[in-house]
Parts: sequence; structure tokens; C-alpha cells
Amino acid sequence: MSMNEAQSTSTKALPANHGEVAPAATGCLLEVRNLRKSFARASGPFANEGKADWFVAVDNVSFQVQAGETFAIVGESGCGKTTLARLILRLIEPDQGEVLFDGRDLLALSHNELRAQRRQMQMIFQDPFASLNPRMRVGDIVAEPLAIHEAHFAAVERIRRAGAMLRRVGLDESALNRYPHEFSGGQRQRIGMARALILHPKLVVADEPVSALDVSVGAQVLLLLQELQRELQLTYLFISHSLPVVAQLANHIAVMRRGELIESGPAVQILQAPTQGYTQELLAAVPEVPRPAQM
Repeated sequence: MSMNEAQSTSTKALPANHGEVAPAATGCLLEVRNLRKSFARASGPFANEGKADWFVAVDNVSFQVQAGETFAIVGESGCGKTTLARLILRLIEPDQGEVLFDGRDLLALSHNELRAQRRQMQMIFQDPFASLNPRMRVGDIVAEPLAIHEAHFAAVERIRRAGAMLRRVGLDESALNRYPHEFSGGQRQRIGMARALILHPKLVVADEPVSALDVSVGAQVLLLLQELQRELQLTYLFISHSLPVVAQLANHIAVMRRGELIESGPAVQILQAPTQGYTQELLAAVPEVPRPAQM
């Protein structure tokens, strides 16, 4: 199946959201200000002399995410989306900028303060195969955040909570004593979701969470993400290269190209009346992206 066919199929699998789910919480949860990150890369005639030029992966990016919404960042591979997510979670350090989460500047926090804050910010990774430790049982994988952030819980209580969260993402408690290789890709992604949600975070960063899955399985995962958002009052920062995918979930869409956010606005606006030529090209490449009849 080609990429366009897969995107069209995923578009038909779900109704467009376009901000229909009203957030339970209000106010700005995440604010990114003038974030920038560059990497050195050796190239050209000076490579053998230890010199390097610089590649700007994230270039002066600013945006706000409101509590309870799904803020989608969309763009082609290599545009800096994942680097931006890692900067926001402070998995890597920026060259400049600010990241305010719940009013606190994450870049100003000490190691211990950041560790405490991270329980409120969790990530669902792109690859459900590589993101789970193959040597750990599923129960230990899902309960691991509790062992780090809720060490006062006894082991039996951590496993009980892990089982409850597995049920919440559609898996049976029998999964607790099994290993990741015994599950399909979609099931592994659900395990990753359970691990991310067990601390009941405020913000979940979902980095291409369905791109490694079959289209039908990915559609089921997207529906589950919507259900969990309503039940747990989650805020999503959703990263994808696919406009049909983000059209199912997003309240707000930002388009990224070559490290810059070139366009941002409500999902209905971006999907119906984009102002940038690059966004128009993305839409034209996938003609079946759901577009509302009126603004």
C-alpha cells in the first residue's frame, strides 16, 4: 500500500474532530518561546580538520498549548518535529528560548526539580518495538514510572495499578507476566500508552504514535487516544507527518518546515483556508483530508 493510499484509508476510518471535544480544563498549559536548537555536522573540505558547519533543527519556534486540547505539529520527515518535542521535555538542551509548563520555566529547573516535574509530562514513542525493554515483563514496564516517582507504593500495589491501566487501554491483565515480543505492534503501542498514562500526567507528547502501525490498527489507536483524553482530561502535543491523521484529533494545527513553524491556527482554518503555499501543497497531495464546510 502506498503512503497516499494509507493516508486516505486512515482518513476514512475516523470522523474528523476539528475541535469538537470541549476541554475540561482551561488556560495555557504549555508555552514555548523562541526555541532554537542547532547541531554541528562535519562536512565539506574541512571535515578532516575537525571543523564543522551547523544545522539548525529548530529555529525560533513559539506557540501555546491550551489545557485539554490536542495541539498537532505536522510536517515532512526531517523538519525538526521530534527534536522540538525532545527540547520541550528537556531530553536535550536548547541553544536559546523558554519552555513554560504550568507557569514554570522548565529550562530553569534543577535536576531534582525537573525530575519531579516530569511526572506531569509523559511521552508516547513512535516505534512500539524499540521503545519497550525486551528483557522486562509488561507489568514491570508499565509500573516502572511508579517505581521512579511513587516509590512509597509497595511492588504489589504498583503491579495492581499497572493491571488497571492495561485494562484501560484495552489489554487483559494476563499481559502483566508476558514479554513485549509476545504482542503485536498495536498491542505494544497500547502498552507504551499505559506506561505513559500511569502517572496521570497533564501533558502527553505523542510522537508519530501510529506511523509504524497498519492503517486499521492505527485508526483504533487514534480512537483510543480520543477516549482517554476525554476520560483523563489529557492535553496532547501530537506530532505527525500526516494531515489526515491530525485531522482526526487536532483542535489546533501548526505546520513545520525546515525547523520553523510557518503557519499555525485552529484546525478548521488550516485545513480549509491555509495561507502558506507549503501547507497548500501538503493538502493538495492528500485530497481526501476532511475539510469542514464552513469556518
